[in-house]
Amino acid sequence: MTNPVNRFFQGHPAGLPTLFFTEMWERMSYYGMRALLILFMTTAIQEGGLAFSVETAAAIYGLYTGAVYFMGLPGGWLADRLIGSQRAVWYGGVIIMCGHIVLAIPNEKTFFVGLILVVLGTGLLKPNISALVGALYAPADERRDSGYTLYYMGINLGSVIGYTICGYLAENVGWHWGFGAAAVGMALGLVQYRLTLYKLEGAGAEPIKELAPQGRTLSWSLIIAFLAGLSLVTLAMLFGALQFDPRTLAEKTAIVILSVFFIYYAFIFFFGELDGPEKKRLGALFLICIASACFWSGFEQAGSSLNLFGRDYTDRMLGSFEIPASWFQSVNSIFILTLSPFFAWMWISLGKRMLDPSYSIKCGIGIVIMASGFICMYFAAHIAASGMKAAAYWLVMTYFLHTVGELCLSPVALSAVSKLAPRRFAGQLMGVFILTYSIGSVIAGLLAGNFNPEKIDELPGLFLQISLFSIAIGIVVFLLSLKTRHWEKYADADTSENT
Repeated sequence: MTNPVNRFFQGHPAGLPTLFFTEMWERMSYYGMRALLILFMTTAIQEGGLAFSVETAAAIYGLYTGAVYFMGLPGGWLADRLIGSQRAVWYGGVIIMCGHIVLAIPNEKTFFVGLILVVLGTGLLKPNISALVGALYAPADERRDSGYTLYYMGINLGSVIGYTICGYLAENVGWHWGFGAAAVGMALGLVQYRLTLYKLEGAGAEPIKELAPQGRTLSWSLIIAFLAGLSLVTLAMLFGALQFDPRTLAEKTAIVILSVFFIYYAFIFFFGELDGPEKKRLGALFLICIASACFWSGFEQAGSSLNLFGRDYTDRMLGSFEIPASWFQSVNSIFILTLSPFFAWMWISLGKRMLDPSYSIKCGIGIVIMASGFICMYFAAHIAASGMKAAAYWLVMTYFLHTVGELCLSPVALSAVSKLAPRRFAGQLMGVFILTYSIGSVIAGLLAGNFNPEKIDELPGLFLQISLFSIAIGIVVFLLSLKTRHWEKYADADTSENT
């Protein structure tokens, strides 16, 4: 546990800035590249793109973003049992940087190799750096939610930098210049992490529950076998020996990830040797996981359908300057940077007055607010269907509502995982939780595949469908939270377990 004398802003641990800036640069590289992905894939070959159809590009986008978060599950386990969170973050960042370097090479085949490397690296880094934030705080520390909100500001500061730099370079200099800028961002994050690692004071330096020598040997053998198999499949695809349909694969992948989520969660619940209060905490966390998956299936339209809408159906002229389409995604991050201090203060203030809503209630509210953003897009799509271009403020309003919903759900849900999960399963359950990002991302890609440029009149119905479904889910989560909020209180009574 962090020395109480070694403190940062408003009593937060001194290690928080280390994780803040590492995640900032990693997110700069990830979101900078992600903003370009579907635009690059759907751009004509003559303009340097891959000329994929929207359906194919959206499915690949969903598979990529889903796989990024799916790999958080083995990444969390590897840190918990083999190498510790600190090493997982370092090696993950190195692999991510290599992936972006490969993406900077102007070659269609190496493009997919680069995506795979970013997927593997993010699977190591993402769940473990989030778990490290929680490891800096005592379980009953009321600054925990505030700390995660500040950490979340680092994520969004990085995304603003990524959208701005990578987006401008890609659309005005060349696509692969944008991918190269993402590699530079990750390199800066690695340098900062190594130089300030001592501030973590040993948190996550070693596995929480290290395997016996025989188990370590078996585990490393399986990891090597997986990487070898992945390499063979990749080579077969690159040389045309193995063909696949992206949309069909995305549909099957969604089923597989859902199955893995339920099976892994059930395994921990029934065979993790948990006591009664721990099982109730996992029950409360399960509702939060379901809410998160539904939230991200709507929110992740930002990089796909909303990104395409910004490029093709939005008036982007500001005087004589045409705003790069990818810059619209930075609106979300700018709003988060603006509103995060308010939310950090609000949660602490409500907590001191014993009025802080439960984790699940916050998540239900977040889903409903996010869903209201698609009502804005419903009207914007009607304007586009009439043959005119929609004003930019429609996208800005949508991203504002998505931001408020995100601040109600995402940092709060991360905090819930670190607090409700039994300590010996902290990394694994953070990986299980990040599977909800994966599920939502794949579903988002499938939904975005219905964005048909030749049938723009169907677009209002798509946005309305997403809105109504999300509102219904938010209401259900809110009603169930009336029960699960009592289960969350067992974490407050279990302080002695983790101190």
